[in-house]
Amino acid sequence: MPTETFEFQVEARQLLQMMIHSIYSNKDVFLRELVSNASDALDKLRLEALRDDSLDADVSDLHIAIETDRQARTLTVRDNGIGMSHDEVVQLIGTIANSGTAKFLRELKEAEETAAAEGLIGQFGVGFYSSFMVADEVTLLTRRAGESQGTRWTSTGEGTYTIETVDGAPQGTAVTLRLKPEDTDDQLHDYISPWKIREIVKRYSDFITWPVRMAPEAANGADDAEGTDDAPREPETLNSMKALWARSRDEVGDDEYHELYKHISHDWSAPLETIRLQAEGTFEYQALLFIPSHAPQDLFMQGYQRGIQLYVKRVFIMDDCEALMPPYLRFVKGVVDAQDLSLNVSREILQQDRQIQLMHRRLAKKVLSTVKDMMSAEPERYATFWREFGRVLKEGLLSDFENREAILGVSSFATTHDKDEPTTLRQYVERMKDGQEYIFYLTGESRQAIENSPHMEAFRAKGVEVLLLTDPVDEVWVEAEPEFDGKKLRSVAKGEVDLGTEEEKKEAATEREGRQQEYADLLGWMTDRLSGTVKEVRLSSRLTVSPACIVSDMHDVTPALENMYRAMGQAVPQVKRILELNPGHPLVSGLNRAHAERGEDAGTGLQETAELLHDLALLAEGGELGDPSRFVRLMADRLERTL
Repeated sequence: MPTETFEFQVEARQLLQMMIHSIYSNKDVFLRELVSNASDALDKLRLEALRDDSLDADVSDLHIAIETDRQARTLTVRDNGIGMSHDEVVQLIGTIANSGTAKFLRELKEAEETAAAEGLIGQFGVGFYSSFMVADEVTLLTRRAGESQGTRWTSTGEGTYTIETVDGAPQGTAVTLRLKPEDTDDQLHDYISPWKIREIVKRYSDFITWPVRMAPEAANGADDAEGTDDAPREPETLNSMKALWARSRDEVGDDEYHELYKHISHDWSAPLETIRLQAEGTFEYQALLFIPSHAPQDLFMQGYQRGIQLYVKRVFIMDDCEALMPPYLRFVKGVVDAQDLSLNVSREILQQDRQIQLMHRRLAKKVLSTVKDMMSAEPERYATFWREFGRVLKEGLLSDFENREAILGVSSFATTHDKDEPTTLRQYVERMKDGQEYIFYLTGESRQAIENSPHMEAFRAKGVEVLLLTDPVDEVWVEAEPEFDGKKLRSVAKGEVDLGTEEEKKEAATEREGRQQEYADLLGWMTDRLSGTVKEVRLSSRLTVSPACIVSDMHDVTPALENMYRAMGQAVPQVKRILELNPGHPLVSGLNRAHAERGEDAGTGLQETAELLHDLALLAEGGELGDPSRFVRLMADRLERTL
């Protein structure tokens, strides 16, 4: 049969050289591309056979075969799928990106940087040409099912290719690569080695529908396909074909799910929860996700590897797909398999499109709804989940405003209601006292420090429940003043406190007015003397035991948050706070009498007492003194006078 020689189009030649030299970062993926193309061909043949009863095609044993010849240094990937006609070879293979070459060239000229140019070619599906990364010559032999003649296409990947018609070609497509010499420095491995082929197929093509078989290697001209007693050895099936996410729940046991989880996560423990998701319609994908039973040690370390593997039509694409899961769910492991997804030509970069955003949103909502179901149906498992991952989940309150209500709904917090059992916001709201407007909370380094804080005294006396927030992330998300079920969250260390029934509030207001007049001179004098450290001195309605406490204005940044910002290198202006005095404490009432007696002649003794009162309040909440040595000196003087 005559052989025709063609030249690549100029733009196709440019694209081919880019494919060979700069598109792929890992040369191993050439085999993934060839196996993926073969799988597609088998899918198409099965569909065509169902549509056309007259199609003369053998569909009894559809498979993919990998054959090697060490002496000739060739590797062949063969399928018995739909195959291609002569015209299809000319159209699809010879011109590479037949439907978009001109558009690609135009965009390539418009792109200023090579990296930007590489991102433009994801729409053409030309992974076949990745073969030239590892091969000096590529030969494609194909015959379309139902036709009698086949076509052979051959090229060295330079400027030309040849096409000839052949008789006797088997149904399907065989791609034979004459491999380049091994060069580990250039990541050119020994692709004839059986172990290397097994490794690549297991990594990228383990779950595709069709069996991938490897024939015994032929080397040194001998037929190594024969085993003992001259009996031919059976080909080895390299892939498991067990895409558990594509099978119904009834067909898969928990042990199989757990094995897949251990394979993905490298965790020896069984997962806490298994989540299945199947999306149908215009964009189809399947997901099989796992919530681990314990948090990894590096969960909060920079560079933590997330565990969502991305597949397209069961072909492995990416190991750590950050785009599919928000950072606050980075502990979730699993597999997402899409039927069609916009990738760049190397399949190593996701195009940021609506499909990715849809999957991202749907997967996050599915995980949160699963946790919600776990909370109501399996409280013990939920308790384990929250103990291990509650701290990281609360990060979503800072970033995922769309799901903030859902995250709050599945969150638990330590509370004054029960020293052992945490509470949900739903449970807190159900226990709220009549007339209570807010969900009260207090942040701090530990439960003990918060419970002993002066800010808690009135709430303890009135029996009002307070959430005890001790995680560093709590300092940040509560500043957004979120609300739950129509009730705003409010710090007990901010603003004025007004507890009790309406009648009690009226009585307290009347009493407060009388006290205000009684202490007006002292408050004004102390505000003036402490103006360098506080913005105001006022009477407190939250203290029952302690003489004083320091609070923030309702919208001021807390000292702990100030320190966090400064630790991150951010400049934060110093915020003056409010000193509240307990008029029922002997120290405060005595100070008021002394000031009333001495008036404007109040000496350094009263000023030092006012300063000590402020520093004691600061220490009581766990704050840092501005001048510790002065505080120690003043305290030593006071103690000496008592002897």
